[in-house]
Amino acid sequence: MSLCKLISSKASFIKAWEASGLQNFVKLRAWGLGLAFFCFIQPAHAGAQKEEELADSVRTALAAAVRDDAPRRWRYEKIEDRIRYLNWLGEMSDRLAKRRKDTDARTRRELLETIYYEAKRAGLDPGLVLGLIQVESNFRKYAISSADARGLMQVMPFWTRTIGDGDVRKLFHMQTNLRYGCIILRHYIDRENGNLFLALGRYNGSRGRDPYPSAVLNAWKNWEFKDASMSASALPSNVSQAENAAKNNSSAN
Repeated sequence: MSLCKLISSKASFIKAWEASGLQNFVKLRAWGLGLAFFCFIQPAHAGAQKEEELADSVRTALAAAVRDDAPRRWRYEKIEDRIRYLNWLGEMSDRLAKRRKDTDARTRRELLETIYYEAKRAGLDPGLVLGLIQVESNFRKYAISSADARGLMQVMPFWTRTIGDGDVRKLFHMQTNLRYGCIILRHYIDRENGNLFLALGRYNGSRGRDPYPSAVLNAWKNWEFKDASMSASALPSNVSQAENAAKNNSSAN
């Protein structure tokens, strides 16, 4: 094909394209994809954990804790503990449904099971972790802060290099993010000799300042759990009954 014919063909194609209105559809489609991407990668307003020198023993211990490939469900030896957990799961699912109406029962259950497991594994109260997530990301799995903290617990990417495998993308994986977040918070609590106020400030990169720790402690109140059903008369006759009740409570939302 000669150059003149090629130019003529191209001009004809452009005229036909403009006449069809398809260019407007493509522009709209591109705009929609951009909006979807913006909603998918949601901004968060979190502080920045500061990268600090770790002793070799601490780094090794933290790295081992991150690598531990364990199931996300806690094991119970006593039926009472199992029942209490299932009651907690049903109650927290109801509360979470009121805050995140865009989630289904299965998603909430999976998130809460993982939070409970990772919190207990790190020696933390699950309610504290829920309160921290509420403040950090408002339960948005793909949240990113202006400081580049990522995911549910707003973990800074440098932690993947310090105690992980260097793959920053994994911070958007639910259990991985919760694993990092709980281990880091536990590390800060130990470093501050059990002072939760200072540990929370360190987690946020604002050690010694009041706003962030107070916000998390206030949010924790939204997730406190007192199991009044654990009296002998209210105890289900078996675990299956309690488990079914928890599932029914979750699916009702």
